[in-house]
Amino acid sequence: MRTGARSQLLGDFEWRGLIVDATSLGELDAHLAGAPRSIYCGFDPTADSLHVGSLVPLLALRRAQLMGHRPIVLVGGGTGLIGDPSGKSGERLLNPEEQVAEWAERLKRQVERFFDFTGGARAAVLADNYQWLSKLEVISFLRDVGKHFSLGSMLARESVRSRMSRADAGLSYTEFSYQVLQAYDFLCLFRQHSCTVQIGGSDQWGNITAGTDLIRRVEGAAAFGLTLPLIEKADGTKFGKTEGGTVWLDAAKTSPYEMYQFWLNTSDADVVGFLKYFTFLGREPIDDLQTQVRRHPETREAQRVLAREVTTLVHGDAATREAEEISAAFFSGDLGQLTERQLVQACQGMPTTVLTEAELRSLSIVELLTRAGLAESKRRGRELIAAGAIHVNGQPVRDPDTQVSRDLARYGRFIVIRKGKKTYHLAMVA
Repeated sequence: MRTGARSQLLGDFEWRGLIVDATSLGELDAHLAGAPRSIYCGFDPTADSLHVGSLVPLLALRRAQLMGHRPIVLVGGGTGLIGDPSGKSGERLLNPEEQVAEWAERLKRQVERFFDFTGGARAAVLADNYQWLSKLEVISFLRDVGKHFSLGSMLARESVRSRMSRADAGLSYTEFSYQVLQAYDFLCLFRQHSCTVQIGGSDQWGNITAGTDLIRRVEGAAAFGLTLPLIEKADGTKFGKTEGGTVWLDAAKTSPYEMYQFWLNTSDADVVGFLKYFTFLGREPIDDLQTQVRRHPETREAQRVLAREVTTLVHGDAATREAEEISAAFFSGDLGQLTERQLVQACQGMPTTVLTEAELRSLSIVELLTRAGLAESKRRGRELIAAGAIHVNGQPVRDPDTQVSRDLARYGRFIVIRKGKKTYHLAMVA
């Protein structure tokens, strides 16, 4: 990787470790340094929300805007109907058109908070490729666009080659055509918004270069591509996953408290890299936090800063303050200070056991432990209680024969069980 980039944006990307590959890096550097440019990234509506992995390209576009360039956020209402084979081992399921359209609208609302749409020449643009892909006619598209794609080069792309080499997973023409449609997106944005740069995850390299080649062939103009890392954790586990599943940007799917806890639980090995990828903090504060991790890892100050910064970016100041209040209550064991709404948020991602009225009248605490799967037997449950390893609603359990009742439940329905220091389970009274 070449160092000493002249453009402010590439210099920042380079320091943050955001550049995996680029078309003619030196020319891209000069292009970005020469004038404000329009830069786009696409997001297909494959679900009703983006997830934390989507933050890398979203924030990269936001960095571009802060440095004077115009970001274009392209929601793939059209390509979402096809499915990108990149990074997939098998054929995608084709979702109904109405569902994809609904998801596309949700994604548009979700990304709006990250950009300034009133900034004059650098005002962000929100586009949907359904607007032009839905109007294509097959014959004219094949004649005007398809003729510029070599079958040999398409077959050579990694996303295609990896699927074609597997006997158990072929590739339909529908998915095979995806790179042509994405390339056409780039051409349309070049024509409509003078867009000359596309960014995306490293799995998008083939699709991005297909677009730069198409613009060169059709318009005789230079266009550029840059890929960003697909985040991996130092221990080899999948980024963006918890025991509860994917960490979504939608607060209804992943609460602000869950989001905060996800970042708070970042390992020391990952936290400095994540501060570079997912926050707008500069070199000096991140260097200071790196020193703190090295000298006093027990304080977990870097993790707290990371959790606060990212949760605020996604959900705002008020939600972050509330997440910190919930976190402090669970840490101290004083769940009594939490409002019912805060308790609902805190329990949103917990494994849950629903108790009936009949069970309330018959279960003891030790039986509840076995019912919830926290102890494999009553004997083991008694051992855990004797060792002081079981807390209910923040209070230590002393007597294993204590009866479960509504009086034991917070707000008449929440029985939060903690086993050890980190294992939580919710017994929910029906």
